[in-house]
This record gives sequence, C-alpha cells and structure tokens, in this order.
Amino acid sequence: MKKSLIHYCGLLGLVSLLSYTAAVVFSPLAYPGYDPMAQAVSDLSAANAPSLPLWNRLSSLYNACEIPCVMMVCVGIQGRKTRLLRVGIYVFAAMEWVSAVGFRIFPLSDSGYAGTFQDRMHILTTALVVILSLVSLILIILAGIRNKGCRSYGICAAVALGMMLVGALGMNLVDAAYFGIVERFSVFAATGFNAALGIHLFLQKDQPAT
Repeated sequence: MKKSLIHYCGLLGLVSLLSYTAAVVFSPLAYPGYDPMAQAVSDLSAANAPSLPLWNRLSSLYNACEIPCVMMVCVGIQGRKTRLLRVGIYVFAAMEWVSAVGFRIFPLSDSGYAGTFQDRMHILTTALVVILSLVSLILIILAGIRNKGCRSYGICAAVALGMMLVGALGMNLVDAAYFGIVERFSVFAATGFNAALGIHLFLQKDQPAT
C-alpha cells in the first residue's frame, strides 16, 4: 500500500523520542554537580537550571514533533480498529497536550521543589498527566485484550503502564540516592508510547472500524 503524508508523520514520534533522549542524556553536562541517579529529569529544565539553554536546544525536536505525531495518529485511526482503542488514543492525545502546554508554562522555579505557585502548578500538571496516562493506557490495554487487531497496541500500552508503575512505586520505595533512576522509567513511558503509536501509524494498513 502506498503511504500517505499522514503515515510518514508517524515517524515524528521516533524523532521526538530521540530528541528527548538526547536532552536527558547530554543536558547534565551543562549542570555542574547534577546527579542523574538521584535527581529528577525536570531539574534539568527548571527555570534557573544552568542546563536550561542546552536542554531547550536538544529537546527542540521533541517539543516540535510530539504533538503533531499524536494528532496525526488521531487522524489516521479514524474509522479503523475499535472504538475503545480510538477513545484510549484520544485520551492519550489530551494528556500530551496537557503535558506540552502545562510544563511549558509552569516549569519548576528551582531544582527540586521550592513551594512557589509555579511549582504547585507544575505538580498539578504532573497529576493530570499521570491520571490521563493511566486512563488512556488501561483503555488501550483493554482494547488489545478484546480484539486481536488491537493486540500490538495493547502490548505497547502494557509496557508503558509497567514503566509508569515501576517509576511511581520505585520513587516511594528506593533510597533517595536512586530516585533519578526509577523516575526515568515514568518520564520515558509516555514519550516511548508516543513513538510506538507513531510507528503503528507508519505501518498502518486499512482496516474497517468495529
């Protein structure tokens, strides 16, 4: 089947993931004393972080490709697969918008948590992102269980959910010296799943909706 522009837009998810990974891996080089094993990824993009300029450059394609990818996935899934899967993807897209807008407007004011209004809004945005992520992933997993045609989506969602749970539980169970390690499971879950949706779109074949 000849691929359309929408199909190729799915590859933006992979570009977004690579850009985000580069920011996470290389931004600490511009942050003296930063400990990736103990500190959160969001410390690298805090308003007063010395690594912020480098973070913004390295993550520029992440910000530019993340939303277009998931929106093209929403367009491409129209009339295909099952309603449950489509709803799950729409909720995931809503989460991506909340994340992109909320974290852009309300970055941490300082590395760690300083208790300012900006920091509280950052935490609220995080809570909304987590809730929407859980709802969307569970819906997509259920779609995969109920319909074989959605199975690959369900498997990817299950992996992402597992990573989120490892991060959420680990942050409360592991020693503070290892907080950064388990936190990265959570932050890469959504970005990785966005890339997986994009790859599904790129490989997508026509199939009637059910």
